[in-house]
Amino acid sequence: MQVTETLNEGLKRGYSIVVPAAELDEKVNAKLVEAQPEVEMKGFRKGKVPMPLLKKQFGQRLMGEAMQEAIDGAMNKHFEESGDRPALQPQIKMTNEDWKEGDDIHVDMSYEALPDVPEVDMSAIAVEKLVVKADDASVDEALASLAETAQEFDTKDGAAEDKDQVVIDFLGKVDGEAFDGGAAEDYPLALGSGSFIPGFEEQLVGVKAGDEKNVEVKFPEEYGAENLAGKDAVFEVKVKEVKAPKAAEINDELATKFGAEDLDGLKTQIRERLEAEYTGAARQVMKRAMLDKLDDLVTFDLPPSLVEAEAGQIAHQLWHEENPDVEGHDHEKVEPTEEHNKLAERRVRLGLLLAELGQKAEVEVSEAEMTQAIMNQARQYPGQERAFFDYVRENPQMQQQLRAPIFEDKVIDHIAENSTVTEKEVSKDDLQKAVEALDDE
Repeated sequence: MQVTETLNEGLKRGYSIVVPAAELDEKVNAKLVEAQPEVEMKGFRKGKVPMPLLKKQFGQRLMGEAMQEAIDGAMNKHFEESGDRPALQPQIKMTNEDWKEGDDIHVDMSYEALPDVPEVDMSAIAVEKLVVKADDASVDEALASLAETAQEFDTKDGAAEDKDQVVIDFLGKVDGEAFDGGAAEDYPLALGSGSFIPGFEEQLVGVKAGDEKNVEVKFPEEYGAENLAGKDAVFEVKVKEVKAPKAAEINDELATKFGAEDLDGLKTQIRERLEAEYTGAARQVMKRAMLDKLDDLVTFDLPPSLVEAEAGQIAHQLWHEENPDVEGHDHEKVEPTEEHNKLAERRVRLGLLLAELGQKAEVEVSEAEMTQAIMNQARQYPGQERAFFDYVRENPQMQQQLRAPIFEDKVIDHIAENSTVTEKEVSKDDLQKAVEALDDE
């Protein structure tokens, strides 16, 4: 087998590969010899079919397998000897398209090699880790919010106001005809909750017990039921009761509703939850600062194909964020801007750097960590957790999507252990500003 370099420009590589006909024939014969003991053919005992007959019967099919194995073997040998790691799957093209049995195979192979990533002096990295303590005011605010979710409603005299609850009977009609699912009795509706069709709840502000009112609304164009989407509707509403919200008292009884033994225990739970949230947010701020430092410390050539693919993905994602009504991907191609390309270069550079640092530090994602990640994701599909779990287990690409952020976080931890991290106590508002600044960049 002969391999000749045809391109070596930056990270771009090109090679011409010649697989001799004799090598192919040897592979085909080896396959026939291996299969011969199991072959049965009319007129011959099992395992006694003559080799020339076997070759005539199966040679063409085995030749294709032999060609693929020879080319794959040439590629693997080249990467072992050169040390190159292709950024993407190499492009393979057979150049003698008029090939016939007995000819050598001529193949062109091209790819972009992953760059050599320079060493990083992690001790030169210094970042701040923001620390926020949950003060009493924050705990009381969260406690009041919990009490609001546990609120009850007491009957009141007078007109219904926003946030009040009205107990109603209703019957919905489109073009004068009642429709399925458009009626209920003794329905408790909290005004301002947004649980009904837009415009419905607002028209009940000001009603009193005993009132009857026709509420006129229009179903949204994207409404789930096609027979109602975009249709005008009239709901005949009878108001049976008006109730005012009454916040639950903040006491031991409230605490037990949320799984705590008493009020002090609930406050402790709230404080721990708040500080866990602050710690998570502070980590994101520190991570961004660390990535910025790494980005300043290293520079190396990037595979153009990776940058181009990343820029295209960024442009596509941002376009959909700006056009949320478009759900499919059958729109015109979104061309990346210069800003998209710069962001793509940063992501590719840091991705390659973190991968290299993680490999050298022998960072691994355990089975337990993967299982936990899959379970966390599966909770987004109530009732289908088992099916989602099985889907991920059978889908390597999905596994990689879940493994990548875990691996990255573990590499960040490794860098933090070998760099200078200074804790700085700040207020909740200061942390919030730092988090908002991440979105602005």
